[in-house]
Amino acid sequence: MENKVAIVTGGGSGIGRATSLAFAAEGARVVVADVMVDGGEETAKMIRDAHGQALFVKADVSNAEQVKAMVDKAIEAFGRLDCAANNAGISLPPISVSRCTEDSLDKTIAINLKDVFLCMKYELPKMLKSGGGCIVNTSSVVGLVADGRHPAYAASKHGVIGLTKTAAIQYAKAGIRVNAVCPGVIRTPMSEKTFAEYPELKALSLGMQPMDRLAEPDEVARAIVWLCTNEASFITGHALPVDGGYLAR
Repeated sequence: MENKVAIVTGGGSGIGRATSLAFAAEGARVVVADVMVDGGEETAKMIRDAHGQALFVKADVSNAEQVKAMVDKAIEAFGRLDCAANNAGISLPPISVSRCTEDSLDKTIAINLKDVFLCMKYELPKMLKSGGGCIVNTSSVVGLVADGRHPAYAASKHGVIGLTKTAAIQYAKAGIRVNAVCPGVIRTPMSEKTFAEYPELKALSLGMQPMDRLAEPDEVARAIVWLCTNEASFITGHALPVDGGYLAR
């Protein structure tokens, strides 16, 4: 990844922060994007303190103008775009389909699915100008199999995989690979907040992962970075589970 340029959305915490640090550790220059300024600035500072190059950009990735500005700032700062980890997302409390509100559905789709569409819409043309590139979108194991508790989240994450496969086919001959990662239950601020509110969910989630533990964010980050390296040069359109055996049950 030496001297390559990577954008990471949701880079202020969790998987996004770990991915930003992993790209930087491999020599990439990183644009850390997040709507939360403090977390995003801290991630960028962590990279710079380790003698890497990083730029923080505040961006609401459900907003087209802000996504375009994010990508433009990456080009302005570093001159090119080689990789993108479209990772920003939210999760709402468990609920049935009949009780899920339109507002909850719209918010989840906007932040988990529309943002991936907007990011790719503006990232792909820049990668074409750079002669190719790699995109990894963060879906979920719930993007591959529904768990019966999160209708809006499952719909959004299934959609991410559909978008990923479509873009992979469209841009394969242009030298751009597009994949997704599908994490199981990860130890992130978002999951810890959910478990604090719904303690029974933690035991239930662990029971579905044969490795019987939560994954650490850097375990997902390493998969994302690997998919962007030449070691994964013939992999595109793939949804890679990082799930401790969740889907093998």
